[in-house]
Amino acid sequence: MGETVGRDDYGVVPVSVLASMPGLDFVRGIFAGTLPQPPIMQGVMPFDCTAEPGHVVMHSVPGLRHYNPIGSVHGGYAAILLDSAMGLAVHTRCPQGSGYTTLEFKISFVKAMTEATGAVRTEGTTLSFGRRAATAEARITDSQGRLLAHATTTCLVFELPKG
Repeated sequence: MGETVGRDDYGVVPVSVLASMPGLDFVRGIFAGTLPQPPIMQGVMPFDCTAEPGHVVMHSVPGLRHYNPIGSVHGGYAAILLDSAMGLAVHTRCPQGSGYTTLEFKISFVKAMTEATGAVRTEGTTLSFGRRAATAEARITDSQGRLLAHATTTCLVFELPKG
């Protein structure tokens, strides 16, 4: 069952806490509210989030606050969702003591979002996970299952500092 993360508990987890947990437990802790959400998520307010090894799903609702000057949802909204879903999918595969950072990502915008789009689903999946690098993909779809945007990423996997 999905977790509700639309709350006011935002912050950055100390590296010592991050290093003490397997990645899947860390991501599930964020989604369950036992760990704070990253501050970047204040703008997209995800809800009904789930995490399994190599796979995450988040829901969000684009609104007028996300609009760009041309009258549709800014691409940054989709970028936050896609980058987060891909990164968290990779993080669910990280063993205790390791982490990741995004090296690059590519986004394709397929269909414009507006405040009338309603809730969107962002699904991230790890494609490969090695000692030093991981790749993932993500998709944003509307309630009818129509593709709105998709992305791919390459992440650097590394050992976290101890202590």
